[in-house]
Amino acid sequence: MKIQNIKIALFTLALLAFANQTFAQDGVVTIDQDSDISKLLEYKKDVKTADLYKIQLDFGSRSEAMSLRKQFQNTFSQWPSELVYETPNYKVWVGNFNTRLEADIALLKIKKKFSKAMVFEPKKDD
Repeated sequence: MKIQNIKIALFTLALLAFANQTFAQDGVVTIDQDSDISKLLEYKKDVKTADLYKIQLDFGSRSEAMSLRKQFQNTFSQWPSELVYETPNYKVWVGNFNTRLEADIALLKIKKKFSKAMVFEPKKDD
């Protein structure tokens, strides 16, 4: 009885080992993609898709805003500035900060010259 159980166990093991080798699948996967896809992925990494923060210096008439922007550009050339019209005022917006912390650090420097400056998160155009 013991010998028969051992024979059955050995036969089962041999059968399983053979089945594993017979039905195993080996293969090589080749990905054929356009080279532009890699370029687009790199470009997407560069484009900021996260929420951005800006600093508003002040608002007023067009001539006041242009003068303020020019004064800012002469003092702080490391941040981009733009003139934005929102009825009825022209506003001077500064920077594209990825985090609120970055904007607050810049605000500390900017407030020394432009006391009315404030950090805000622009509305998204949907």
